[in-house]
Amino acid sequence: MKANRSGERVRWWTYALLVLAAFACLFPLYWMFVVATTDTATATKLPPEIVPGGNFFHLASLVFTTVPFVRSVINSLVVAGTIGVGQAVLCSLAGFAFAKLRFRGRDALFLVVVLTMTVPTQLAIVPQYMIISWFDWVDTLQALIIPGLANAFGIFWMRQHLSSALSDEILQAARIDGATTWQIFWRIAFPLVRPAAFVLGLLGFVTAWNDFLWPFVVLKSPEMYTAQIAIKALQNSFDIDLGLAMSGSFLATLPLLVLFVFVGRRMVAGIMDGAFKG
Repeated sequence: MKANRSGERVRWWTYALLVLAAFACLFPLYWMFVVATTDTATATKLPPEIVPGGNFFHLASLVFTTVPFVRSVINSLVVAGTIGVGQAVLCSLAGFAFAKLRFRGRDALFLVVVLTMTVPTQLAIVPQYMIISWFDWVDTLQALIIPGLANAFGIFWMRQHLSSALSDEILQAARIDGATTWQIFWRIAFPLVRPAAFVLGLLGFVTAWNDFLWPFVVLKSPEMYTAQIAIKALQNSFDIDLGLAMSGSFLATLPLLVLFVFVGRRMVAGIMDGAFKG
């Protein structure tokens, strides 16, 4: 047994549970790749095949020829990247206002923002579609970007971080030095909670990348498809080629895997930083 940083012994079953948890998380991804290398008959065979086949590159080429997959991935990168950055900045700005600014109705307005998290997303589709139609944004990427630039969870998340990270004394000192509210936010408050904002932006990126329902309602033309809608277009109305569908799903997952390889440790550090501050 090895000792952790606090000097306590880590028992063997702790590692066993971690290995089982890692296996449970990684096996669906591995199974998706296995199906992406075979055909439907092999994928539905009992007992199932657990060894990858040799059809991945053939099926991947079919994905690129059946739907405009590269364009769809680019569209998803534009939408998810813009939403991620927008949530990191706008939710931080709103969280700063609710945490440190004094204005009439602040607490009541924040309560309304929090209560919106109890409303199912599906209920907002009809009025949201009516607004998008009024702006003539149907079948455009801004119909996906604008509604996702801020959300209630992000505002709540950043308010909690700013409440604990930024003291009132620092704000008073900055105002005495002549700093404006925007300067206080951008030069003092936002750098303090940058790890939390980074985590929020990454969560917003992943959520926007995996979103299916709203893009399926709004987007009509193939050149405007996102990656998830392109995967849906691979499926026939009467028959589903599991190998082809899983090839598209695996290719659409690769950008997220690459993203987490580079920023996974920073994301965990940002989450842990918020946990210790709380």
